[in-house]
Amino acid sequence: MSPEAATSRFLASLKTPARILVAISGGSDSTGLLLLLFEALKAAPDLSISLCAATVDHALRDGSADEAYQVAALCTSKDISHRTMVWQGEKPKAGIMAAAREARYRLLAEAAEAFDANLIVTGHTLDDQGETLQMRGMRSEQISTGIADAMLFDRRFWVLRPLLFSYRADIRDFLRARGTPWIDDPSNDDVKYERVRTRRQLSLDAKAETNITGIWDERLALSSDGAGWLDRYFRLHGGLLGQVMPDGLSRDRTVLDYALGRLTAVFGGQPFGPGRAQMEQLLAFSAGGKPGRTSVGRVVFDLRRDGLYLARETRGIAPLILPPGSTRIWDGRFEVRNRSGATIGVEAAAAGAPSFLHSPEKTISFGSAEGVSYSVQSITPSTHSGWLPVPSTEDFAHLPKAAWKRAVASAPALYVEKGILSAKSARSVDLAPYFAPFDRFLTRFDFTFANRLSAVFSKAPYAEPPFKKY
Repeated sequence: MSPEAATSRFLASLKTPARILVAISGGSDSTGLLLLLFEALKAAPDLSISLCAATVDHALRDGSADEAYQVAALCTSKDISHRTMVWQGEKPKAGIMAAAREARYRLLAEAAEAFDANLIVTGHTLDDQGETLQMRGMRSEQISTGIADAMLFDRRFWVLRPLLFSYRADIRDFLRARGTPWIDDPSNDDVKYERVRTRRQLSLDAKAETNITGIWDERLALSSDGAGWLDRYFRLHGGLLGQVMPDGLSRDRTVLDYALGRLTAVFGGQPFGPGRAQMEQLLAFSAGGKPGRTSVGRVVFDLRRDGLYLARETRGIAPLILPPGSTRIWDGRFEVRNRSGATIGVEAAAAGAPSFLHSPEKTISFGSAEGVSYSVQSITPSTHSGWLPVPSTEDFAHLPKAAWKRAVASAPALYVEKGILSAKSARSVDLAPYFAPFDRFLTRFDFTFANRLSAVFSKAPYAEPPFKKY
């Protein structure tokens, strides 16, 4: 699709009014995206859509600040509000690309918030898609969805890619016709990066011609089927113990693979589901019908006559310290917000209170970031004298004792380093379930499943995609 046609189609698809933050590095793709949107909106001022822009300076090489200044000058010439967001602090020596990606989206979200923008667009192209499919194809035999055309970041901002079906060469032709230069990032020629090596090896062959929209349609259908499976066959007990009903284990293998893989990631606090070999092991175990237990992806699966129970393993759960006013993710499973004036510690309940299931001394009301009411049982005076949140709206007596005890042993227990945690301080700590595979980066392919999972956990729904029809 030509860049102009892609831009027109994108703008026509948006709910209005809209304010778009353009992520612009100064390269040809993002510069082209900014000018394409600028010209299209100038020709159609009645669309109730406005633009702003942000450049993320990763501060990883000399000259990056000057490049950001050039981008700011371009935006000023078009009367487009612009901000340069600098990645501050020490950079990691390992995993720099992943860390830079995380920082980039975090800073873009901060810029969008400052500009009161409701969506972000990036300049990914069909060339990027071909490279991604090639790289993922070399790692796995599974069919990849490649780069998503829409992704929700941090449950707050949709990141859209209007030019994902346009070639870079056409975007550059568009810029040349207007006499607009772009910046060539030297890292795009550095062969120490996998993408650069792939780009040099990749020719315009059938890999770039993959029917990606057909693959997307299949994934969207699978997400919908997985959501239906959750409704019919999955139960959540106390926010800690999952149960797949027996009939759910005999459903379509593809749907079971999809749903169980993502539930494993959620209960294990991992951003990705298990690998293929582990999933084959789990599916074989689930279909075997023989009671027993197995561990996959930091999750214990307990197969019984009344279904398959799953809970986080109690080993390998690191403690977390939260200074006053801070918000952090504990074990990839809970978002913890400390509104108290004390420094709060969070650890697995089993680490500080092996006997907490017996004779709780008292119960207090406990808040959560989603507004769900919890009761909180004291742990024991002989340990940390902390508080353990367990939802009070369900009777747990009917659950297998060992499975339930294992689940609660992996729950977050709150404490203070010195002294006794007061009921007042405990009420000032908000806990909310956190979905590691979805809550930071959620592609639209998993949106329906993730949204249904939010309902199961009594969480607020995810922000709807900003399209007129979805």
